[in-house]
Amino acid sequence: MSVKCSLPDENEMADLAELFKVFGDSTRIRILFVLYDGERSVGDIAEALGMTTSAVSHQLKILKSSKLISSRREGKQIIYYLADAHVHTILQVGQEHIEEP
Repeated sequence: MSVKCSLPDENEMADLAELFKVFGDSTRIRILFVLYDGERSVGDIAEALGMTTSAVSHQLKILKSSKLISSRREGKQIIYYLADAHVHTILQVGQEHIEEP
């Protein structure tokens, strides 16, 4: 008996694995949840998490390169926000999954 299934190509699977690695860090997850309800500056994120701005900035760079967050300039500040509805969905579904009995 032959079992056939359609798998993404190797490059897509490697990209997906890299994306999920980004979710493997609790600090990055915490940052994403701070941004879940709206835009925030680096200082606001750092204050919400009790972290230094440099530590937050390092994690924001990783999240931005993974296309999970975006940013815009507002005067001298950079404002960060979740990149799109997919990121909201990933966080929501992940939270629902871990809360299941």
